[in-house]
Amino acid sequence: METIIEFQKVKKSYGDKAVLKGLDLSIEKGSFVTIIGSSGCGKTTALKMVNGLLKPDSGNIKIKGEDIRQKDQTQLRRNIGYAIQGSVLFPHMTVEQNISYVPNLLNKRDKQKTRAAVDKWMKLVGLEQELKERYPAELSGGQQQRVGIARALAASPEILLMDEPFGAVDEITRGQLQTELKRIHRQTGITVLFVTHDIGEALKLGTKVLVMDQGEIQQYGGPQELLSRPATEFVRQLTRQQRHTCSLPDDRLGDCEYSGARGCAPASGGSADSSGPADRFP
Repeated sequence: METIIEFQKVKKSYGDKAVLKGLDLSIEKGSFVTIIGSSGCGKTTALKMVNGLLKPDSGNIKIKGEDIRQKDQTQLRRNIGYAIQGSVLFPHMTVEQNISYVPNLLNKRDKQKTRAAVDKWMKLVGLEQELKERYPAELSGGQQQRVGIARALAASPEILLMDEPFGAVDEITRGQLQTELKRIHRQTGITVLFVTHDIGEALKLGTKVLVMDQGEIQQYGGPQELLSRPATEFVRQLTRQQRHTCSLPDDRLGDCEYSGARGCAPASGGSADSSGPADRFP
């Protein structure tokens, strides 16, 4: 598979606190990578380095083999979708104007192309066309979040960065948005990096899950791999509830019809009953 994003020995500190301690990571094109870890472990820092919002102290970040420091930073950001917690829409602009903001910059005077992009992405994220002329204050929280996702996708980027985008909506709406985002990923094949504090959300959405703690990778693999073969005690504690949905011991996790570990090799090691890394999660 083609590598689309690569971190090479990336380090970043804020004062005396090291938040990334030599991050080495290759992300394949078309992956949906969920990123989870303890507070302050470097999740958002790593995400913001992909579009140049933050600079590493040392190391390299490459997109499609090219060091992003060699790219025009404004153009780089226009070609990478970015969605964060809350919709952060322009309040004085309509839904159509919000979604068309970046396409207008890219398409110059080709208004027909921009309108087609708006219609396409509104439909894909489940927004009624009649909402085009409404302002953000006239929308529900879920509708605002959908507009934010459509805006992030409107320029048809190859990469979409998402920083806890569903953290401000209710549980029902959150579940609906998760389902729709998985559908959008399947339909478009876009590469997604998605930061979350919710291990359930990370396992549900990700084709790959990146677990971080204290600036270092604890495990990077598919959801079933994390559930059936946690690489460290930190990962074991983090996934404990999901792994034991059926209250079975580690050597019988594959028998649980509700566990993502079903069909995988049984986890090695003993019980994960001891407290530890999970206590650092809010």
